[in-house]
Amino acid sequence: MGERDGRDWREQRRRAVAAHAAADESRRAAETAEAAELVAWFVAEAHRRGLPPERLTARSYDGRGPYRTRLRGWYIDRGRTRAVDVDGRFHLLTVPGGLRARLFGADPQPSPPPLVVGAGGRDGESMPLRAMLTRRLDDAG
Repeated sequence: MGERDGRDWREQRRRAVAAHAAADESRRAAETAEAAELVAWFVAEAHRRGLPPERLTARSYDGRGPYRTRLRGWYIDRGRTRAVDVDGRFHLLTVPGGLRARLFGADPQPSPPPLVVGAGGRDGESMPLRAMLTRRLDDAG
């Protein structure tokens, strides 16, 4: 293989990697948009059914005690670690914790909602977001 052939091969590989990354990013963006639509549907349906939002609390990464937040919304899992706020944002309710959070409350930031909640986790338990949101609405009433 000559020097020119090596450069051509490297350029070809670079283009293939870039195309693969672009396709992956496009897929993730489409999944996030679909999941955001599901979350918006959930909020509208919760309001339509009269499901009252509640003050959300967060837990530290180590699972110790609850921390107050300024968020209002609905827990969507039984472990109360995932929620949707009244503005239609998805939250993972785990925070670093510590004295400051204990005294002043925690401020969990919204996360892009996943189409499959828990995918890739070590415990192997995952659930489609649509099923989780539907179950939450069904449990409420």
